[in-house]
Amino acid sequence: MSLLSRLFGGSAKPEPPKPVQYEGFAITPEPIAESGGYRIGARIEKEVKGETKSHQMIRADVLHSKEQAAEASVEKAKSMIDQMGEKLF
Repeated sequence: MSLLSRLFGGSAKPEPPKPVQYEGFAITPEPIAESGGYRIGARIEKEVKGETKSHQMIRADVLHSKEQAAEASVEKAKSMIDQMGEKLF
């Protein structure tokens, strides 16, 4: 990074992904950079008895763009929630 870029804010940090609410769970898409694309990944959280429980989901699927991987991550997480519910934790 050049000196001028650092002085004038040339490198903006990307915004963290916003959680998607689904059936009382919070799904945060977290695609993982792989060679040739992005692996599907998400963090699934829910407050259970006053404690925040978290499950890290990582799938084998790799998609070409980060946006596609983020959308697919949310859909896979919703499917897991429908199948397992709070048994995820």
